[in-house]
Amino acid sequence: MKTYDLALIGFGGVNRTLAELIANRGKELSSELGFGLRVVAITDLRLGSLMNADGIDLPLVLGLGQGETFADHGGSEDTNNEAVIRTCTADIVCEATFTNPEDGEPAVSHVRWALESGKSVCTTNKGPVALQGPELSALAEMNGVHFEFEGAVMSGTPVIRLARKMFAGLTISGFEGILNGTSNYVLGRMEAGMDLDDAIKEAQDLGYAEANPAADIEGYDVRLKVLILANQLLGADITLQDVSCEGISSVTRGAIEDAARQGLRWKLVGSARITPSGSVMASVKPVALPLDHGLAGISGATNAVSFTTDLLGPVTVSGPGAGRVETAYALLSDIIAMHAASKVASHA
Repeated sequence: MKTYDLALIGFGGVNRTLAELIANRGKELSSELGFGLRVVAITDLRLGSLMNADGIDLPLVLGLGQGETFADHGGSEDTNNEAVIRTCTADIVCEATFTNPEDGEPAVSHVRWALESGKSVCTTNKGPVALQGPELSALAEMNGVHFEFEGAVMSGTPVIRLARKMFAGLTISGFEGILNGTSNYVLGRMEAGMDLDDAIKEAQDLGYAEANPAADIEGYDVRLKVLILANQLLGADITLQDVSCEGISSVTRGAIEDAARQGLRWKLVGSARITPSGSVMASVKPVALPLDHGLAGISGATNAVSFTTDLLGPVTVSGPGAGRVETAYALLSDIIAMHAASKVASHA
């Protein structure tokens, strides 16, 4: 049975959960999927870096105590990301670090180093896909490896792969979606009577919002996701500057109450559509939707995208848009897709 060796770049919630899945359900997954998974390298800002070509002891690293680092177990206290990515024996690099929304770093460099060294990549990071997607996909093809990023848009809900595989024969002319669970939660709480600041504070207390909630509240997170979907599924060739962006900080409780009286509900909607001239118009903005609209009933941290198709009309996909387990599953689904593609290539 084929075993894929993995390098986990970033050992926060997502890659840690993937490691837990492998440690706790590895044999079951191998039996079900037809291939094995083994972790041979891990890097982390706090823990440092660790490599073992024969496989890392996952129960050991998952059980590290307060103050322990990989240096205490034969590794280094430094992350050494470039050296680890380029020299480790991994087949696949699972990239789940932070990303700067302006330039996509350091995630863009992590992905590039892996592809240049002949390793496939799956990432949950929006930055590399949104800002350097075509270049990185071309680099992957040139080196005969895979670049997968299902988790970058709707966490574990496979919206990109579903549209590509299951919409065969349909022409997609546009989409609109609720692509940020934090802003959606905040709007829902405001509809229930809370002020914006109180709703944000509650979202932070629940772990939905970051200490600095601007990426969610001002629409920057959705902007990157709209860019990914437009370029990947509509064949657009647009940049971040082509996606107009307005967040929900301008939506007052009074506006929400007025909308409710008119049978409307405010949502932060990310959308793109192909114009009659063939160009693509894309935006992120708060919209007061009729209650019978397909996105009006999407509540809490759930995400949804409604695609406009020629033969079926609107087709809506909804599911979890966040969560450690859900996002770790997105990485697993990317590895499954790579395995399937490799099997097809070997029989060609």
